[in-house]
Amino acid sequence: MLTWPILLTCLLIFLARVVDVSMGTLRTVWIVQGRRWSVFFLGFVEVLIWVVAVSQVITNLDNPFYAIFYALGFATGNYLGVVLEQRLAYGEQVIRIFTRKGTEIADVLRKEDFGVTVFHGEGRDAPIDMCFIETRRRNARLVVARARALDPACYYVIDTVQLASTAPRPAPEATGWRAVRKKK
Repeated sequence: MLTWPILLTCLLIFLARVVDVSMGTLRTVWIVQGRRWSVFFLGFVEVLIWVVAVSQVITNLDNPFYAIFYALGFATGNYLGVVLEQRLAYGEQVIRIFTRKGTEIADVLRKEDFGVTVFHGEGRDAPIDMCFIETRRRNARLVVARARALDPACYYVIDTVQLASTAPRPAPEATGWRAVRKKK
């Protein structure tokens, strides 16, 4: 029988699993990216929440609702963790765009402050350009959209950057109070 106290406990178990599994998804991605301190703190909180949630299920094995909400929280946490990680989009990516309009695409992207290197090469049927762009992961879709707007037939490949030498980047233009302060 599902009473209010049992339902409340089920919801708390569900929420705890959503939070700890979402954190686990982020932690896994951040391990690959080498974010040591973030992973340390995320892992600590994740396991602390997990211990509390699993203890409620194990001490009440006679009630199947706890196990069901535990499993639902796990599944929802996986989904939410992936969505959250994609929204945060930490890291750098390299985009290689193969096109016959390399110069045009490079000009448009450079006007939007993207660094673009164009390589000229020979394709199977004709000359082809490869535009090489390194950008923040959250900007990758924008770069591809700009290229596709100019050349719908372009082919692109996106790779995640694990390690790169540091190169000076132009500072972003000051906005808000920083812009006012800079004018003084």
